[in-house]
Amino acid sequence: MSALVKARTEALATRLAGCEVPAGAGWLGAARADALQRLGAMGLPTRRDEYWRYTDPATLNRPDALPAALFDNTETLPFSGMDRLRLVFVDGVFDAAQSDDPVLAGAEISRLADAGQTEGHWARDHYGVLEARGQTPVHRAHATLNTAFAPDGVLIRVTGKAAKPVSLVYLHTDEGSDAMLHHVIRLDPGAELTLLENGPAAARFSKVMEVDVAEGARFHHIRAQGRDHQRRAVTHIFARLGPAALFKSFTLTANGRLTRNEVVIELAGAGGVAHVAGAAVGDGDYHHDDTVFVTHGAPDCESRQVFKKVLKNGATGVFQGKILVQQVAQKTDGYQISQSLLLDEDSNFLVKPELEIYADDVKCSHGSTSGAMDETALYYLRSRGLPKSEAEGLLVLAFLAEAIAEIEDEGIAEEIRARLEGWLARHRRR
Repeated sequence: MSALVKARTEALATRLAGCEVPAGAGWLGAARADALQRLGAMGLPTRRDEYWRYTDPATLNRPDALPAALFDNTETLPFSGMDRLRLVFVDGVFDAAQSDDPVLAGAEISRLADAGQTEGHWARDHYGVLEARGQTPVHRAHATLNTAFAPDGVLIRVTGKAAKPVSLVYLHTDEGSDAMLHHVIRLDPGAELTLLENGPAAARFSKVMEVDVAEGARFHHIRAQGRDHQRRAVTHIFARLGPAALFKSFTLTANGRLTRNEVVIELAGAGGVAHVAGAAVGDGDYHHDDTVFVTHGAPDCESRQVFKKVLKNGATGVFQGKILVQQVAQKTDGYQISQSLLLDEDSNFLVKPELEIYADDVKCSHGSTSGAMDETALYYLRSRGLPKSEAEGLLVLAFLAEAIAEIEDEGIAEEIRARLEGWLARHRRR
């Protein structure tokens, strides 16, 4: 046994000491057992793994969660002004009293904990399937751990256009909470859904979302990860797109001790469009990692990866993004950009962009930059009478604008801008 395999095996044994497989048999029990078997073969990642060398998974591999002090947030929760269907989880436990009636969404919605005992449920053929497909060529073991042990989540099937956005709200009330949720979303041909997510969720949070977007369907996903400073989270999105399908995901992340967001997208039908974007702002002991893998497996598809990070006082941002173009995927249009704005000399931006192309008729590009505030632009704004802090805020918002532009709903985009303005107001340099 090699030293790396031994380290992975030991990390898994440590983590499993704090896990208990949820009760239940049927199709869900079988899927969990399969995931546990796959997990045993791969182990958990360590700092020596290639895609974890910028992010230390030690606190994610612990048997229990490190305490995270509760954050006294007096702000209105994101998306509160929208007409939406709210599904609330408190420290990973569904709260029916604070949630709306799922029928109001105009979609079929159920809980994983309930549906797992229904043999004829549609999710039987979807739970864990995209997660398993996403393990090649890179193991994403924390997603497999989630498939094996997540006790609950939401299952959403949309057959037409959903009547209103579905909003998943994650509340954190216990300093030692350790939560896992697993969501499965199926959009039938021509269907459309907007999914919103917000909140810190728990002291340590693991979430997997599997999204199957059929021919001509449209999926919009916007999430705002909470301001709790000491939270730790590892999240995964696995998406598969059919012909002429649309998938768009945007994430706003503010602070947090450790956040690792992975997105794995498979363009499996001709004419598919997949955009994934993020805006991250961090101050101090903050580590944020976006890891994205997009596979073009069909012709005439488009993908965009747009990630912007603003870092100060020693914060660390990571971006690892790959575009894989298979031989069949002629006429591919792939775009990737990752940029950071470092507001001091102590912060770090670590980047690993990749292109792997086997087709000969493609248009693919990637770029990455890291730099300080534009002093010329700052001088220009100050010469027009703006205080330094306000001028810096405008330049930060301008820097993040390309990522926010990926949000199609202008009302939601404006709320994201307002959230960023609030963060800047609280973290202005003195």
